[in-house]
Amino acid sequence: MDWLEEELKNALARKEPAPGFDARVQRRLVPTMPRWIAAAAAIVVIAGGGALYRRHQGEQAKEQVMLAMRIAGAKLNDAQAKLQAVGERK
Repeated sequence: MDWLEEELKNALARKEPAPGFDARVQRRLVPTMPRWIAAAAAIVVIAGGGALYRRHQGEQAKEQVMLAMRIAGAKLNDAQAKLQAVGERK
């Protein structure tokens, strides 16, 4: 092996962590984990709320279309009845 391969082998070789490494990592994770959990929960709530709001808007739009159809149907029925009445008088 040439010197570069030897250096890479030494640099990438598995090494045991320093004493107390696990405890240091755990101490750092404990305070930050609740923040991440809170942030993830907030994202889920916002996304869910947005989906529910869009669904609510869709239902409102459907109700408005149905009302418009009922009104238009009633107007057409009135117009048809008037036309039939005019036709019967002749």
